[in-house]
Amino acid sequence: MITVFGSTNLDQVGTVGRLPRPGETVAGGTFSMAPGGKGANQALAARRAGARVLHVSAVGADAFADMALALLERDGVDLSRLRRADTATGIAMIFVDAAGENVIAVLPGANGTMSPEDAERGLAGLGPGDTLLVQQEIPQPATRRALEIARRAGARSLLNTAPFLSDTAELAPLADIVVANETEFSLLSGRPIAALDAAMRDWVERTGRTIVVTLGPDGARARTPQGALAVPAHEVTPVDTVGAGDTFCGYLAAALDAGLSLETAMRRAAVAGSLACLTPGAQPAIPLAAQVDAILAGRP
Repeated sequence: MITVFGSTNLDQVGTVGRLPRPGETVAGGTFSMAPGGKGANQALAARRAGARVLHVSAVGADAFADMALALLERDGVDLSRLRRADTATGIAMIFVDAAGENVIAVLPGANGTMSPEDAERGLAGLGPGDTLLVQQEIPQPATRRALEIARRAGARSLLNTAPFLSDTAELAPLADIVVANETEFSLLSGRPIAALDAAMRDWVERTGRTIVVTLGPDGARARTPQGALAVPAHEVTPVDTVGAGDTFCGYLAAALDAGLSLETAMRRAAVAGSLACLTPGAQPAIPLAAQVDAILAGRP
């Protein structure tokens, strides 16, 4: 069983030829809205990977809430511990350029009301054999309490360091496995990206935890107390990279929860993250397990 403790948003996505510079207005193309939020995205990814998933989150008392939850409900994510707050649902405003790169501003809404009490309530019953997956789009005291509960309960915990915050380096060692992109890991370790391998080794030696660093088209690397490993990405021409990192995290958690090795889990997650770049939006782009299986089996 995977419990995802984190944010739920409604993504508002606009396409532009290129991303605007500060103070600049650029002409755009299409506009769409789709369910999002790093917590909800990762919960849906884990569910589509085949896991049983409980999503603990908060949404507002507005019309956006049902839209934000639509795909989670359709795909069978357990929302029984979701809290409805007397405020707005979280919103992510996203611009995507012609190359698939993006800029995102997040307006937290109900996500900003999540507290340590939500962790105590939502994670009741967590125990050995369970997996907790958290991110950093809700207040850090709530995320910290969730990681402490998982440690106390003997559950496996994964922390995705996005978005990177001022106290992420302090929080990260509370998780068993930390997942970061290369920019986030550079901030976490205080070392330049060019020194990635040495920085990963030093960080693991200092914390005793496992670090997984995603590298986009270059796949992913990991360092554990036992050694290092690397997996390739599946080569694609990206349309939209918005949900790739969340898809990786959800698939990684699902594979580990199913008892697969870290290397096998990373291979599945890397393929899934690549496939998520082929469709606009975050949740609509998350692939099904059968699509990932076909790529890993060498089928088109």
